[in-house]
Amino acid sequence: AYEMNILPAMVVGDLDSISPHVKSYFKEKDVVFKKFPRQKDFTDIQLTLGYAQKMGVTEIILFGTLGKRLDHALANLFCSIESVLYGIDVCHYSPECSVHVIHRELQLIGKPGDIVSVLPLGSKATGVTEIGFEYSLKDAELEVQNPYSVSNRLMGEQGYIKVQSGILAVFHYHL
Repeated sequence: AYEMNILPAMVVGDLDSISPHVKSYFKEKDVVFKKFPRQKDFTDIQLTLGYAQKMGVTEIILFGTLGKRLDHALANLFCSIESVLYGIDVCHYSPECSVHVIHRELQLIGKPGDIVSVLPLGSKATGVTEIGFEYSLKDAELEVQNPYSVSNRLMGEQGYIKVQSGILAVFHYHL
């Protein structure tokens, strides 16, 4: 968030990856910190999403969750499922890509030509519809072992994605 000049509402976790400078800057800006021990039974993202649920948040944008380690990125996406089912809109944001985790629908705003990939976060998702993309889908079934909804493109400034059953990860690459 700091590198993108965005002030978070809260920083949650063991704070092992935040620099002293950034921590000091956020404290000066009255950002709330919820610090946990490094040895714990939950990931920082699980703790963050738990706080969001308790606070009654309806939308959360997470920064630093798609970093350099694929295992952490996947774990963070999977951790989002519970919050999405709880009714919270969850978006993992990086300068290159936003990943929305959805179980109903999403109105995606972007630029014509933006790359969008849609993958199920589970064995399959059914009733998947994609409108406003180079390749449209209507009531399709997406299976994790058959990822044919990869590298699609927005045709205009917005696209619509809906799923009737299952959870989707919608990867939106910012051009």
